[in-house]
Amino acid sequence: MRKGVLVITVLVFGYSSFAQIRKTPAAVSQAFEKQYPNASKVQYEDNLINVQVHFVSDSGKMTAKYSGDGEWKETEREYVYDDLPADVKTGFDKSKYATTEWKVKEAAIIYLPNNDIRYRVKVEKNDLQKKYLFFDKNGRLIKDSLTI
Repeated sequence: MRKGVLVITVLVFGYSSFAQIRKTPAAVSQAFEKQYPNASKVQYEDNLINVQVHFVSDSGKMTAKYSGDGEWKETEREYVYDDLPADVKTGFDKSKYATTEWKVKEAAIIYLPNNDIRYRVKVEKNDLQKKYLFFDKNGRLIKDSLTI
């Protein structure tokens, strides 16, 4: 019994610390500081595949993603659904998810390289049926994906 508890304890604590196995690459911190010089409450999360930087800027809570060599992949900003552009809300209203069964739970703006922008809306039908809907700036539904 003691071995089982020990194994579970090691797995729980080992998994929670897994995200920070190595020191954040200098290329990432330098790229982030150059891109967001006025960021506050900065927290780095190294996932080995990429590095996420959680921070606050004057526009709200954000998460930037970088490759290990400092290449910026995207930045996500929490957003209020009602404040999304009219075209995006119209696109949502025309989707099959604009029913009383599906409820909007959250929204975000995703900034991508080449000045591309995506809007993500999380909808939920019940505890098991949850989806992310991705719209372009014209309100066209680009894709949907399952989420937890």
